[in-house]
Amino acid sequence: MKLLFAGDVMGRSGRRVVLEQIPKLRKKWGLDFVVVNGENAAGGLGITEKICHGFFDAGVDCITSGNHIWAQREIIPFLDEEPRLLRPLNYPEGVPGHGVYSTKAADGRRVVIINALGRVFMQAIDDPFRAVEAMLEAWPLGEKAALLLIDMHAEATSEKMAMGQFADGRATLVVGSHSHIPTADAQILPKGTAYQTDAGMCGDYNSVIGMEVDEPVHRFLYGVGRERFSPALGEATFCGVLVESDDETGLAKAVTPIRIGGRLQENLPK
Repeated sequence: MKLLFAGDVMGRSGRRVVLEQIPKLRKKWGLDFVVVNGENAAGGLGITEKICHGFFDAGVDCITSGNHIWAQREIIPFLDEEPRLLRPLNYPEGVPGHGVYSTKAADGRRVVIINALGRVFMQAIDDPFRAVEAMLEAWPLGEKAALLLIDMHAEATSEKMAMGQFADGRATLVVGSHSHIPTADAQILPKGTAYQTDAGMCGDYNSVIGMEVDEPVHRFLYGVGRERFSPALGEATFCGVLVESDDETGLAKAVTPIRIGGRLQENLPK
């Protein structure tokens, strides 16, 4: 199977490049499943129901998120209504929404998407490792799941790498999100799980992690803000990770970082 994960969609420019690229890439690469992290899609903070429907209509199968999922208050009831929109799995019991999406691809094979949130340098919530372990036990790869993805939304590279090693051999892909910068460590781990510490963002890289430059620089210089951050609106780069899995085991056969358009050097599968 072929799975494409697109990193954090940043504001209007990020939405534009995702809506432009996903339909073309689905057809060109024969993708079986597409996942997008959408937690910054609405003005750089959160997501709305309208944006979700736009992504679904473009060919996105599942939207993951992170700590900013709560920023747009209107999305909270939608989290209970729409199983294809995830919030991190390891929020406490009783929080709206779902952290796992289990469905069937067009050919009938089971796909499981897990969204987890790190705790290092972030809000302290429930343990992501034990939460993920329960899902890996519930959906064993190669038995109940033909494809299993973990989006590890975290600040610390060490925590993301630890999740990759923790799930090695039990997931098709463990990929980090949140940092907005694509890392150069795409690999297949020893037991067969594809891994990349951060997929990067779908957004304008002439920015400070997707925001217009002036206000972040001012805050670093003076320690106080003058105004709200605003998403950069220049040409976006589509950043993500493409994985091809083994049909029998569900483990990765190939992993390729994807960069299309904008300011970053292009990278496509050979």
